[in-house]
Amino acid sequence: MRAVVRTAAAAATALALLLTGCGGGGGGGTDGRITIRFQSLAWQKESVDANKQLVREWNASHPDVRVQYVQGSWDSVHDQLLTSFEGDEAPDVIHDASDDLADFAYGGYLADLRTLLPGRLTADIPERSWRTTTFDGGVYGVPFLQEPRVLIANTKILKASGVRVPTPEKPWSWTEFAQVTKKLTGKGRYGVAWPLKEPVSVTLNLGLSAGGELFHRGADGKVTLAMDDGDLVVPRTIHDQVNTEHSAARTALGMGGGDTLPGLFGGKYAMVPLGFSYRQQVVEQAPKGFEWTVLPAPAGSAGPAQGVSPQTLSVAQDSPHKKEAVEFIDFLLRPANMVRLAKGDWMLPTGKDALADPSLHTPDRGWATGVALAGALRSAPAQSVRGYPEWKDKVATPAYQEYYSGAIDAAELRKRLVEDGNRVLARYQR
Repeated sequence: MRAVVRTAAAAATALALLLTGCGGGGGGGTDGRITIRFQSLAWQKESVDANKQLVREWNASHPDVRVQYVQGSWDSVHDQLLTSFEGDEAPDVIHDASDDLADFAYGGYLADLRTLLPGRLTADIPERSWRTTTFDGGVYGVPFLQEPRVLIANTKILKASGVRVPTPEKPWSWTEFAQVTKKLTGKGRYGVAWPLKEPVSVTLNLGLSAGGELFHRGADGKVTLAMDDGDLVVPRTIHDQVNTEHSAARTALGMGGGDTLPGLFGGKYAMVPLGFSYRQQVVEQAPKGFEWTVLPAPAGSAGPAQGVSPQTLSVAQDSPHKKEAVEFIDFLLRPANMVRLAKGDWMLPTGKDALADPSLHTPDRGWATGVALAGALRSAPAQSVRGYPEWKDKVATPAYQEYYSGAIDAAELRKRLVEDGNRVLARYQR
């Protein structure tokens, strides 16, 4: 998921939910029809249009079960959902991301879908994707959209440098990547810009390629933090690019992904690691004549593996119409419809049938590269860890930010992430 700052959208969401009385009660109208509320977090026009059109198609073909579309916002979804759950006003069908589900699942707010899901949908989505929404043996969401992290590169700079251009079949290693960024660095230009305003998920998800796990679950089910050499490959690469090799722009460390695009377009950065969906912003914002390409992220000892937190569809535990809600989810995620949703968000579908759609295998705008990486996507390391949000915000984010800026060394990074982190996790596992 890409969380995009939309302050106005957050305010609009709160107003919309107030006006609609977005309640899990759903219920039947005066005409006897069932009404279920679907809260969508789509925000790009193409994605909003695709979601609303699918709702219209459902309503036209299901006269007895009406779906009401409610617009939500990535900015405020966690707090808004928590408030609606506690106030018994949750939507029936909930759009979110898998890394936001753990506390809701353990808290009893989401329905366990195992007995409700149709066999077609269960079989179509790979087991590795289902793991992202499985908590304590229950399935609390349907993962349907995902995005790898890729390198968006200036084609002219790449060609002029003479470096080997990586492919999904033969990506750069992390060592080769560091060498390439040095070669791409020149007068007034950095080889790479790392937008690390939110550094934790980027670091952990890319770290899987080097065998990094950081979170380890014991036989008793409890999770502890431990940092080995694999966990340091990605952080050390970034740290050295910024502080030792000067091949990565220091000013980018405090940026969000979109903030780096003007520098990419202007030749200040040769490459930027971004989520796959950022291609849309490149298409919309790049100046005329700008040539760009999509490259796979570097690979390590575990190959091109990456952690991912897919977008999900869940059902509120208090919804009186769980069966109908799941039927609507099944409709939304039919292969052809999943392709429409994926294209609207410039992401990849999780479903095997949708992922095989020929329209997603074109080299145009990097679609084929993304599809080739889909099989390497894994559940994000902290996906089911209770206490992860607090660890991320209070421990990991400041620790990584200080390490990447050069303010602390690797030993201090390890101490903070592990020792301070285990104290946080322990409170959630007593």
